[in-house]
Amino acid sequence: MAARRISGVLHRSFSIRPLSSSIVSRGKTSNLDGKLRRFGTAAVLEEPITPSVRVNYTQLLIDGKFVDSASGKTFPTLDPRTGEVIAHIAEGDAEDINRAVSAARKAFDEGPWPKMTAYERSCILLRFADLIEKHNDDIAALETWDNGKTYEQAAKGEIPMLTRLFRYYAGWADKIHGLTVPADGPYHVQTLHEPIGVCGQIIPWNFPLLMFAWKVGPALACGNTIVLKTAEQTPLTALYVAQLLLEAGLPPGVLNIVSGFGPTAGAALASHMDVDKIAFTGSTETGKIVQELAAKSNLKPCTLELGGKSPFIICEDADIDEAVELAHFALFFNQGQCCCAGSRTFVHERVYDEFIEKSRARAQSRTVGDPFQQGIEQGPQIDSEQFQKILRYIKSGVESNATLECGGDRFGSKGFYIQPTVFSNVKDDMLIAQDEIFGPVQSILKFKETDDVIRRANATRYGLAAGVFTKNIDTANRLTRALRAGTIWVNCFDVFDAAIPFGGYKMSGIGREKGVYSLNNYLQVKAVVTALKNPAWL
Repeated sequence: MAARRISGVLHRSFSIRPLSSSIVSRGKTSNLDGKLRRFGTAAVLEEPITPSVRVNYTQLLIDGKFVDSASGKTFPTLDPRTGEVIAHIAEGDAEDINRAVSAARKAFDEGPWPKMTAYERSCILLRFADLIEKHNDDIAALETWDNGKTYEQAAKGEIPMLTRLFRYYAGWADKIHGLTVPADGPYHVQTLHEPIGVCGQIIPWNFPLLMFAWKVGPALACGNTIVLKTAEQTPLTALYVAQLLLEAGLPPGVLNIVSGFGPTAGAALASHMDVDKIAFTGSTETGKIVQELAAKSNLKPCTLELGGKSPFIICEDADIDEAVELAHFALFFNQGQCCCAGSRTFVHERVYDEFIEKSRARAQSRTVGDPFQQGIEQGPQIDSEQFQKILRYIKSGVESNATLECGGDRFGSKGFYIQPTVFSNVKDDMLIAQDEIFGPVQSILKFKETDDVIRRANATRYGLAAGVFTKNIDTANRLTRALRAGTIWVNCFDVFDAAIPFGGYKMSGIGREKGVYSLNNYLQVKAVVTALKNPAWL
């Protein structure tokens, strides 16, 4: 599938890329209790391609310098293609969080960043965006190596979007201002929008650099300082681009990065008494812990972007070929490791059988292999833990009598590759229809009436996103207003732009990221009331 970046939006065409001569079709018989059928997909697993990029940054970034952890401990970051060690990374814990917060506090209270003119901050962010653009290919290679996403997706979609996001927030830096407010009586009233202070930010492993941008961009534009904890699975690219930020002129202590684990570094950051705000992206379960720690410490405000189980509704008037391709992309994009994935595909009963047949064929043609290889659509899952979790969900689907149309097992014998998997005849009470699988497993459900699919689509604890595919504007309008989710895509899916807000209803989170709405997360509003004597007018 070709990816095109247009005005910062990642689009997908509906044409299926022809397979190269080096890609072969393989059959593999699963061993899942003898219930799985023969699987065929277009894929290749050869000797992994060696990335040309070097790993130069493995330490913590504190007060403008790369330093070892206080304990001296390190942890390995692994290549998901093989499970082999890429590099050993400094392992931060509570003491390192203390050092980083102290640096951020000094940079906020005494340092130049919040005292700079907004235009000066904007210029630094613009220089940073230029440097990202200059190093696009190296950053993309490092992201693919550490994460397993395809190089094409990283180089042509995500890193250019990273550049776009920082230019967007650079543009906002000198446009943040308050209001003059009319009041009853002889008073001059104005509101000031001020940076909130030291921001703790915790980012996930599925989109390491995009989540970096979603959090760091607005926080810096508003004049805040930051302590950021990377995901232990993917620490490399944040350290790389942080060096570019310093090169662009970011003062020491404004951005600090601590690599480490949730129960140690993450918990210390969320509960730190000198952190003024916390932002977290990850699972709903961990989000609850983060919010509890924030509340029990200094009651710092939280923005949380959490899990999802998004419905994708295919109406009876849909062009089936386009609907199949879009539903395939909605689920399998980024190896299925996407919080807003269209993981509950509801299909009208009149087109259900045709949709199943074509969805199975599309999944079987999906190219799986080394994400550095041209033409590959699906790389490995992030690590062994996620790999095993996904296989357990697949087994649950088989045991609950959903129909396994294709896939259902690992691909190859090395690394964390999973066959593209499609289930039909899925019922709402099955685990695969309720839990966030976070993998390449498509669950297809049948519906008859619009009222019924609205009720079923909303019958979830999540509310992050939803998709609607129809030619009828009345149907589209009805569904977009009835579905309780933060983003509704109509005849498209996974369209992300710097200006489009993103966040969830219900247990999918609190607050919005991206766009003008994200600035509210990083600002305090102060009212200033001044008495007037003998004013010329009120």
